[in-house]
Amino acid sequence: MAAMVTRVFDLLQYNLENFPKEEFISGKIKGVWVKYSTEKFCETVDLLSKGLISIGIGKASRVAVMSHNRPEWNITDFAISQIGAYQVPLYPTLAEHDIKFILENAEVTVVFAADEAIYKKLQAVNGVLKTPVTIYTLDEIAGAAHWTVLLKAGEELTELHLGAYRDDVKPEDILTLIYTSGTTGTPKGVMLTHNNLVQNFENSAVLLPPGVEKGLSFLPLSHIFERMVVYLYMYSGVGVYYAESMETIVADIQFVKPNSFSTVPRLLEKVYEKIMEKGKALTGIKRGIFFWSVALAEKYEIKNSWFYNFKLGIARKLVFKKWQEALGGNIVVIVSGGAALNPRLCRIFWAAGMPVFEGYGLTETSPVITVNHFDNTMFGTVGPVIKGMEIKIAADGEVLARGHSIMKGYYMRDDLTAETIDSDGWFHTGDIGEIVGGRFLKITDRKKEIFKTAGGKYVAPQTIENKFKETVLVEQVMVLGENRKFPAALIVPNFVALKAWAAKKGINYSTDEEMAKNAQVLEKFNQIVELTGKDFGKWEQVKRFALLPKQWSIDGGELTPKLSLKRKVILEKNAVLIDKIYIDAEDFKG
Repeated sequence: MAAMVTRVFDLLQYNLENFPKEEFISGKIKGVWVKYSTEKFCETVDLLSKGLISIGIGKASRVAVMSHNRPEWNITDFAISQIGAYQVPLYPTLAEHDIKFILENAEVTVVFAADEAIYKKLQAVNGVLKTPVTIYTLDEIAGAAHWTVLLKAGEELTELHLGAYRDDVKPEDILTLIYTSGTTGTPKGVMLTHNNLVQNFENSAVLLPPGVEKGLSFLPLSHIFERMVVYLYMYSGVGVYYAESMETIVADIQFVKPNSFSTVPRLLEKVYEKIMEKGKALTGIKRGIFFWSVALAEKYEIKNSWFYNFKLGIARKLVFKKWQEALGGNIVVIVSGGAALNPRLCRIFWAAGMPVFEGYGLTETSPVITVNHFDNTMFGTVGPVIKGMEIKIAADGEVLARGHSIMKGYYMRDDLTAETIDSDGWFHTGDIGEIVGGRFLKITDRKKEIFKTAGGKYVAPQTIENKFKETVLVEQVMVLGENRKFPAALIVPNFVALKAWAAKKGINYSTDEEMAKNAQVLEKFNQIVELTGKDFGKWEQVKRFALLPKQWSIDGGELTPKLSLKRKVILEKNAVLIDKIYIDAEDFKG
């Protein structure tokens, strides 16, 4: 009987039986492609499972993986899960205080660390942990235990059979604890079960049409979006290739020539911007044809007239073929998530023969709730619900979801779980949305204050703002960056303290307005911004700021009676200034 997939690690036997291949999981590490066949991959996973058992890891043990995408990420993931332990992914650039919190909260005993920088960071955290963790490295590092030590230990356990361990893992058992930032800044451990993920990738398989054999991966596996996509590739018999880094992605795409990849909108924007720069450099008839093609692409619909398709055929031959070649030439489908995709950009990529499917979900929903696909797409929406999930819009406009992919709850936080999942099983997403066309979900706003950058990273602004306010020179601050490349801040200085600081420095204090533009004052605030950022992950750090000369107030409409920030009002009032922050940052880079 063919292998059934009811637990995530069943994907291994399923692949051995149905899709054995020479290149199952491959990754570019330090410039060299490391490739695992299905057989070699499965053998390595089993040896590592045995090695983990030899050091006392078993059902419900917690093992963390802190690594960039590479085959060993998956090897450790499967080796941990098939003996019933919980896999805890740690994002490689996490700040030390977050690492400490997660390791202690999840009671992690073993960590796999990718490289020397991560190893050193973990060593530093180990010095302050109540119970230090055992660290194994994926790269060979002097003085550190290499992960192959466990493989060797596994080889010696010839009498140990993993069947009993696998049989002891049930679909409803926890697969992974994924920590996400809460509004308070304290990470919450999302408990996802095997069944959550299996149901999610099986029912998201509508995403992949026939002809997808190679998938390129570069979004972090420590986030549930890419992890689920990789499980989906395995479920669909697609070979997985990990790009070395975002810096090498152009070369890696040309090498792999993938049929599919998942991305955040920012990368598609960058691809588009580069192509447009080349278009602007053209002259004469070539330039005319280029811009005619782009204008045509902007009007693309799922169903077009024969005359439109005739013109599109010409545009694809003369212009869009080169766009396809820039992405390897074999793209069948691109999956976009993590932040809102501009519908115009979506139409252009579709017209260029590279369909982009946008979906929606959260860590707590494993993650896909809705997704567009070939049989069911509407531009400007995040698609219809996947099978086995349902959504409804609450009275206040919040999107509620229910079904097989909803998390088991927050680890050791029944209070937060009860706040998020109501008695009828509806998960409250914190997003505002509407259902259009009878079945397509459109997200219109965020209910919570946490925002996502264009890179799909969550940022909890309050935590960063509170850190800023520890500085006497900062009176008020608002961190922003929804769908932007990086977080920025609007800062209202404490002008009384600023006056005293200026006197000390021998700076002539004129007016608050003038001082907000003063070069020495701006330099001082630049130092404050840099210093504050040290406590946060790279993606959370404020990269640009503007000083405002006037305090926010209840009367001015920027504060609630409880003195909370009315973020929407502040964003609207300072829209021009905020745009300037990001435009200046572009010019600065250019």
